[in-house]
Amino acid sequence: MPLTHRERAVLDTIDENHLVELTRSLVRATGQNPPGEEAATVAALSGAAAELGLDVTEQRVRPGRHNVLITKTGGAGPGLLLLGHTDVVPVGDGWTRDPFGGVIEHGRIYGRGASDMKGCLAAALSAMAALRGTELSGPIELAALVDEEDAGIGIRAYVASTAPRSHGCITAEPTELQTVIGARGASYLRVLVRGTACHAGRPDDGANAIYGAAALVAEIERMHAELADHKHPLLGPATWSVGQIQGGTGASVVPAECVVTADRRLLPGESSTAVLDDVHARIEALRLADRGLTFEIEMPMAMPAFLTPAESTLARTVGAAVVDAGGPALPPGGWAAACDGGFIARDLGVPVVVLGPGSVSAQAHRPDESVAIDEIILAARAYALTALRLLA
Repeated sequence: MPLTHRERAVLDTIDENHLVELTRSLVRATGQNPPGEEAATVAALSGAAAELGLDVTEQRVRPGRHNVLITKTGGAGPGLLLLGHTDVVPVGDGWTRDPFGGVIEHGRIYGRGASDMKGCLAAALSAMAALRGTELSGPIELAALVDEEDAGIGIRAYVASTAPRSHGCITAEPTELQTVIGARGASYLRVLVRGTACHAGRPDDGANAIYGAAALVAEIERMHAELADHKHPLLGPATWSVGQIQGGTGASVVPAECVVTADRRLLPGESSTAVLDDVHARIEALRLADRGLTFEIEMPMAMPAFLTPAESTLARTVGAAVVDAGGPALPPGGWAAACDGGFIARDLGVPVVVLGPGSVSAQAHRPDESVAIDEIILAARAYALTALRLLA
């Protein structure tokens, strides 16, 4: 739809140069998770928000790990939540550029977190800054949380302390500017298999924990194959993936312990508790006790899936805002990744979409991660338009 005079005036106030430099400053804020080094990014984001005249509150989650809550005040009505995270995955190998340099090449900003999701945070903050002089029916809040990339302690602390007073939530993650209306959830499973150590020259004197773990890995592979027959029309099937095995002390010792860590992606409506119960039953059926083995199982993290109707006010408003801001006209989509938005939908009952610059598949968690400057500008414009139209 054509932009109104008010909308054009707001979009014209987005400072593109400041947006670029803000993204670069966030990329230069070093830190990785694990082990949970968000403090530099928190300081950079909080400082930038305060300089822009926005209200800033930090919520202590763990020592040295604070959620950042940035607010553009509005009327007494429901507001808009912009959701992000301040942690980035470890740098890893294979970089040809400084992973915390924020260098610009060919219209892109390079560095760990550029796409996931410091460009998104900068775009959200710039949109809020552009709306400072505009009267809105409710507030806009940017919640930039710790630990999204690991155990989700930031989002759990946030939903436990927040009352749901929002028209909707835009989770600012890299979607290539497509409005994502559904995302799978993610849960992490950890199984410790215990046996009995002995000399490898007489292996039958002990109980080999790695053999038990191998049986478990094969069972997980079977469960993954079974899930392929039950696809969600938008999000595809739930999945299993074994990510790590640790066990043993050396070739000459029958191992007494082995740990298997796996990822289970969840579909909307799936209960992580039901998944855990099912896995427990499947392991029991392996009869590890007959081999002299025991096991312990836990699910240290469970991020719920979500699905928002394509015809909802939030989804339609965001999709139109992207187009009117100059972005691509893409149909509502689904996301293979998981995000903190699932907690907002489940625990606060607030409708959620995901939208942001960058690509979760082509850029996030890779060497030489980058984000296009044109995309972060378009995202800032789309966030601002959405706020104007929802909080008119």
